[in-house]
Amino acid sequence: MTRETVKELSGPERARYARHLTLPGFGEDTQLRLKNARVAVVGAGGLGSPVLMYLAAAGVGHLTVIDPDRVDESNLQRQVIHGQSRRGELKAESARLSIAEINPHVRVTCVTEALEAANALEILTGHDVVLDGTDNFPTRYLVSDACEILNLPLVWGSILAFNGQLSVFWADAGRGVTYRDIHPNPPAPGSVQNCAEAGVLGMLCGQIGTAMANEAVKLITGIGRPLLGRIALYDALEARWQEVPVRRNPERAPVRELVDYQDLCGVPRRAGGVAVADLPELLAAGRALVDIREDAEVAGGMLEGAHHIRMGELLADPQAADNALRAAGAAGLADAVLYCQGGIRSAKAQAALAEAGWRVGSLNGGYAHAARSL
Repeated sequence: MTRETVKELSGPERARYARHLTLPGFGEDTQLRLKNARVAVVGAGGLGSPVLMYLAAAGVGHLTVIDPDRVDESNLQRQVIHGQSRRGELKAESARLSIAEINPHVRVTCVTEALEAANALEILTGHDVVLDGTDNFPTRYLVSDACEILNLPLVWGSILAFNGQLSVFWADAGRGVTYRDIHPNPPAPGSVQNCAEAGVLGMLCGQIGTAMANEAVKLITGIGRPLLGRIALYDALEARWQEVPVRRNPERAPVRELVDYQDLCGVPRRAGGVAVADLPELLAAGRALVDIREDAEVAGGMLEGAHHIRMGELLADPQAADNALRAAGAAGLADAVLYCQGGIRSAKAQAALAEAGWRVGSLNGGYAHAARSL
């Protein structure tokens, strides 16, 4: 990747960054490091929004926004880089438009394909810092492993309900801490709630996201002490920060290659799993499509032709769900295709229904995958 190094700020840039330039120990050379930096942000959602907005305002010269999803109504409570008029747009493109308004001196590259083992190294190569604000374990492990292979510093953040955490991971040729040192094994599928299930306080995204942006600026410029070897924990209800020291596991083998992260994290995709590409044919053949998410989740959209029966109701009385589907003019519950947000809950529901004598399918990747693929 060819990179041009800018050696001087323009007059308008000096005016824009005046409050930076007057900081003790900052100055124009430090601002130029920001201008010449390339930063990749994985996810333009709750955490990615403040990350991108503040990095753009700070003058990071090139931002790569990686997000395949589209803006929906349920995002707007916390994903502040998007507005009402952007519903239905790709999040990466929506973020690009907002960044252009914040700072026209920033170049933006949009990546609207999902980050996967097949493309992660190519997409992340050439950046100085990577920030991960995603909310699923396969992507977290993927980004951490890719950064370890590329020896890139990774600013990681996570939020759920009223609590957030962040750290800086950097393999540093086997000397530093990575996500795998903190979480050597993924949790069992469905054992940890996501934001769609547990909810998230909107303002918490700003608190953790801006802290992540601050860590990225420190890494790029060399000012301050980055959050290496430490995890910062924040309790929004108590307004309290805590810090936990972490260290590398000396027994852990270094990551040499990327793997199948859906399999690593136990995300069910086989054994009754339905591929998104096969869904139109199955629906044409008369199989029912059942959205088992909660009411707040479906408010942001459903797949065309789907019937909404919450997971709790479905498992409490499958026969009633079967009757409801038939009353709505659909095929019954037998052989129906269930989907949730990411495919984990629907796979659990599939297994529970099988024990009760009902054979159903589970949509691989859930609504999040299908909505951007169909």
